[in-house]
Amino acid sequence: MTVLVTGGAGYIGSHMVHELVDAGETVFVVDDLSTGFRRAVPPRAKLIVGNAGDEDRIVGLMADDGVDAVIHFAGSIVVPDSLRDPLGYYFNNTVNSRALIAAAVRGGVKHFIFSSTAAVYGIPAASPAYEDAPLAPISPYGTSKMMTETMLRDAAAAHDLSYVALRYFNVAGADPKGRTGQSTPQASHLIKVAAQAALGERGHLDIFGTDYDTPDGTCVRDYIHVTDLVRAHSAALAHLRGGGKSLTLNCGYGRGYSVRQVIAAVKRASGVDFAVHEAGHRAGDPPELVAATRRILETLDWRPQLDDLDTIVTHALAWERKLHERAA
Repeated sequence: MTVLVTGGAGYIGSHMVHELVDAGETVFVVDDLSTGFRRAVPPRAKLIVGNAGDEDRIVGLMADDGVDAVIHFAGSIVVPDSLRDPLGYYFNNTVNSRALIAAAVRGGVKHFIFSSTAAVYGIPAASPAYEDAPLAPISPYGTSKMMTETMLRDAAAAHDLSYVALRYFNVAGADPKGRTGQSTPQASHLIKVAAQAALGERGHLDIFGTDYDTPDGTCVRDYIHVTDLVRAHSAALAHLRGGGKSLTLNCGYGRGYSVRQVIAAVKRASGVDFAVHEAGHRAGDPPELVAATRRILETLDWRPQLDDLDTIVTHALAWERKLHERAA
C-alpha cells in the first residue's frame, strides 16, 4: 500500500517521508513548494507539486496508487501571521483540510493522521495540558487546527475512516543523519533563530516578554525532537493499520524549558555569546505549554529516544551550519 504525505517537502513532513522510505513504505508527497523544498524529498518518494486542497486531483492519486493512509502536514503554522491574516489561515488550514478529508472518504482511504497543535489549548488552566482539557485557542492558527480536528471526528463517525490527531508541542532539532532540517530562512522557531544568531546570520535574538508568571519570566515550552515526533506518526500508523480506534494525542516530553534556558543551550553548543534583546509580549503566546504524555505512552508503541535539550540543539545547529555553508 501507499502513504500519501501532504507537505512532505517541508520541515516535519520531509522527516516523515525519510522515516517512511527507510521503513520500506511506498510514499507519494503532495506539496505546493510554497514553503517546502524539492531537495528535502528523498529520491525514493514521488513528489507531486500541487495543493492538498485540490480534492478531485487528490482522489485521482488515491485511486491510481492504492493509497491506504494519509499523513497531513500541509498548512500555515506561524501564530503571529495568523493574527494578521486569519482568513488566509482558515482557508489554507481548514478549507483545504476539509477538501483533503473529503478526498480520503471518496477515495476509500481508511487511515488519516493529522498534524495538529498544542495551540488548540490556548492558555491552559493547568500544566501539563491533558488531551481532555477545554479547547480555547487564542489565535486563528489554533482555531483552524481545532476546526480540522472536529471535521475529522465527525467524518470518522459517518464514514469508514479512522484517524489519529497528534497535537504537537514545540518541534525542534533536525535529522541526526543530516539529511533534512528546518530550511525556511525566516522561520520563527526559537532554536532555529538562536542558531542563526550564533552563526552571525542575525544581529541579535529577541525575547518576547520577560515578565510572565514563570520561573525566569520568559515563556516555557515543551520541546520535542522532530525525529521522535515522526516516529510517533509511524506508531500511530501502525496503530490504525492494526485496527486501533481513533485517537487524539499530545506529542511532547512532559517537560518545559524557558526561552532563557533554550538560549543558554544554544550558546553552550555553539560557543558563541550572541546578542539578546528583550522585547514586549507577542500576541498569541501563552506563558507555558507543556504536554501531558500519559495517553500517548499508554496507547502507542512509542518511547522518546532523543529527549534531551542539548541533543536537540546540537542537531539543529549542525543543520543550520550546513545551510550556512551551502549559501556561502
